[in-house]
Amino acid sequence: MNQYETVFILNPVLSETQVKETVKKFEDYLISKGAKMVSKEDWGLKKLAYPIQHKKSGFYHLFEFQVAGEAIEGYELEFRRDERVMRYLTVKLDKHAIAWAEKRRKRNNAKA
Repeated sequence: MNQYETVFILNPVLSETQVKETVKKFEDYLISKGAKMVSKEDWGLKKLAYPIQHKKSGFYHLFEFQVAGEAIEGYELEFRRDERVMRYLTVKLDKHAIAWAEKRRKRNNAKA
């Protein structure tokens, strides 16, 4: 199993309920493919560096998970099909990125 990280931006016109439903949809998809969720982060509504679909902000979310590589293609297909998602990026983490992600999680937990 490989470790991956996905950041996705949801449309800012969505209600809080719709955002939660969308996040739950993608989490459920991963779990159905046998993924182990390492962490989930809600970064909230943030201003975009440049407009996307004439929107200047979006709801950012981060998933860190472990899953077999075959599941990623279907996972990204779900992002492309969902009109609530403005952008997404999934990257495979190497050992250095995994160590950095652990430091980031510890730092965020200490702040909270």
